[in-house]
Amino acid sequence: MPASGTGSENKCALCGKPAVIRLSNSKIRLCSGHFIEEVENRVYAHIRNNKMISPGDRILVGLSGGKDSTALLLMLHGYRSDFKDAEPVAVTVDEGISGYREETVEAAVSIASELGIEHHIISFDEIFDADLDKIVAGKDVRACSVCGVLRRRALIKAAERFSANKIATGHNLDDEAQSVIMNVLRGDSASLIQDTSEGYPGYFIPRIKPLSVLSEKEIVTYLLVRGFYRDLPECPYAGTAMRLEVRIMLAELEHRHPGTKGHLMKFQETLKQSCYEKPDGKFYNCRICGEISSSEVCQVCRHLKRE
Repeated sequence: MPASGTGSENKCALCGKPAVIRLSNSKIRLCSGHFIEEVENRVYAHIRNNKMISPGDRILVGLSGGKDSTALLLMLHGYRSDFKDAEPVAVTVDEGISGYREETVEAAVSIASELGIEHHIISFDEIFDADLDKIVAGKDVRACSVCGVLRRRALIKAAERFSANKIATGHNLDDEAQSVIMNVLRGDSASLIQDTSEGYPGYFIPRIKPLSVLSEKEIVTYLLVRGFYRDLPECPYAGTAMRLEVRIMLAELEHRHPGTKGHLMKFQETLKQSCYEKPDGKFYNCRICGEISSSEVCQVCRHLKRE
């Protein structure tokens, strides 16, 4: 959370300069320089400890243009000193949301250009022959659920097109903790314990989430002090999602009981270690589109009503 207090209370614990944030878990206050160093070291340690990146990787970075994906691109750009021959390539998926996506796509183009990172834009209309607005128009569906499924397919297609062997997304600690609760509420035990970080050779491309150790507030503060924060519009469909309700509930719990989000992630990790077994290799080619799926008809085709 942002630093508060006066006098000596609002000083960096390491150098005595004015603090910009108080770390929620440790209650330590840090100045801008030491805060940047702390969060980057935390993310880089997370990458190393979980072997997310290897020499020679070509990593597709899902770059929406929003705060999380911008912070992810900045950190992976800085991480290239550890693996000089690991290469990020940014891909922006334009879902075709009228009055919203234009500004965020422009932000994605701007940050990729400033960092000198290869950048591509693909669209739902190009891949699925319709944009999200058309796909959900007049239907009793949750747009966020449909969008999530289609966006994941779009990133897989982009990884194949641009020869990437891993996909990195900007999911943060808040996102991951919210997903734990949502999966419990839905009774979705498979999603609760699945691990996509390794992929399945010959089937799925590994997906990594380097920012999952940072809270949303830490990411916003990181962008502010580095000068990359942009106040962008929120997706107009966000208010219809279950995630919004869970987000509000979890924020209140975290405020009243600090550490709640971290405890949820430890709970999920314990479940994964005790329950998770890799699939026995029983996958299907979707009988409609031919893509790899865990069932005879993939989620994409079900959402697009191709059955």
